[in-house]
Amino acid sequence: MRLRRPTASEAVLGLLCLMYLITYVDRVNIATAASEIRRELTLSNTQLAFVLSAFGYPYIVFQIFGGWVGDRVGPRRTLFLCGLIWSAATILTGFTGSLATLFLVRILIGVGEGATFPVATRAMQAWTSPGRRGFAQGITHAFARLGNALTPPIVAWLIAVVTWRGSFVVLGCVSLLWVVTWVWYFRDVPSEHGAITPAELERLPNRGRRPGAGERPAVPWRQLAARMWPVSLVYFCYGWTLWMYLTWLPSYFLHQHNLQLGRSALFSSAVFSAGVGGDYLGGVLSDGILRRTGDVRKARCRLVRWAFLASFVCVLPIFMTHDLTIVVMSLAAAFFFAEIVIGPMWAIPMDIAPQYSGTASGFMNTGSALAAVLSPLAFGFIIDATGNWNLPFAGSMGLLLTGAALASTMHPERPFEGSGAQGQLQPVSSI
Repeated sequence: MRLRRPTASEAVLGLLCLMYLITYVDRVNIATAASEIRRELTLSNTQLAFVLSAFGYPYIVFQIFGGWVGDRVGPRRTLFLCGLIWSAATILTGFTGSLATLFLVRILIGVGEGATFPVATRAMQAWTSPGRRGFAQGITHAFARLGNALTPPIVAWLIAVVTWRGSFVVLGCVSLLWVVTWVWYFRDVPSEHGAITPAELERLPNRGRRPGAGERPAVPWRQLAARMWPVSLVYFCYGWTLWMYLTWLPSYFLHQHNLQLGRSALFSSAVFSAGVGGDYLGGVLSDGILRRTGDVRKARCRLVRWAFLASFVCVLPIFMTHDLTIVVMSLAAAFFFAEIVIGPMWAIPMDIAPQYSGTASGFMNTGSALAAVLSPLAFGFIIDATGNWNLPFAGSMGLLLTGAALASTMHPERPFEGSGAQGQLQPVSSI
């Protein structure tokens, strides 16, 4: 049986999947190296939390601005520049020698990665048919969670071989390889790609052509913000849990259950692996519901609400037992259901405002970016104040319930008057 050569649109999706994987490796590698860094630089948990939150400050700033640049300049050049910044900053992390310099390079990584997901959404808008938006967002974020799962054992191994400093240099160089491949292969306009076929173009929004004069009006900022702020609030509730896992989970296993670095990395990897399935399933379920019912609200909002509630229930056992197996299974299940949120949530900006999908997704991801600052800080402060490593999970549970309650405030089914007709969600019968 011969393998089929991937189409141009499949290759683009594959490149985006690799980008999501690599960016998450580069943003969460510090969580696995945290104990080594803290010991060498003599940091407290609060100081370490300050470093872990540094990524989030520019990440907030560059969500909306970066999405707007991606809409105006195009994903090819924007992601090329972003990739150069985050790759260089990852390499420079290996040469830091103080709290201040470590904080600064983490700021720089946040600058480089701040625009990546909104701009990637813009690329998907051009290269993905409306009926596969949930799948595209689900599969790319599944690769992000694969990056989460692979990072702890890879970084632990690299630390053993080349020290924690060398691990950052190696990972930064791998990022540079992706940057070169992206700028060589990708084209902002599918019809200008040498490998695209007429059959592929027929399925794409606007038939994969370059927008003409007058088809890129100025962004209606006020109207777009009004439509997206409920989505941002829901995504903040998800982001709080996500960033708590990403930044503190290896340390949680290390200290709460007295594990060595290697075992802590393996248990963290097991939890993050569950997120891979959750991301993929969320995208598939969302598109499947849309095809069966034709109701975008059921496909997005109701699925998000159900996933939040299921995640809440799965966290409960960690407060009732010290059995490590049960704790790992509980956290893995909670992370699995939380990640089901991803596919439908990232499809919503494309549903609401396809013409401004980069900017709209930037508005949404600002919620998670804010959580990237506050969640690590809160976790570190609570640990230093109480010594209770389970207590921060209670705050996460509260926000999971809040997210479930707020899911009904999102309205992807309502046309956005500023977006025009181009790229709007097609009726199910035509998908």
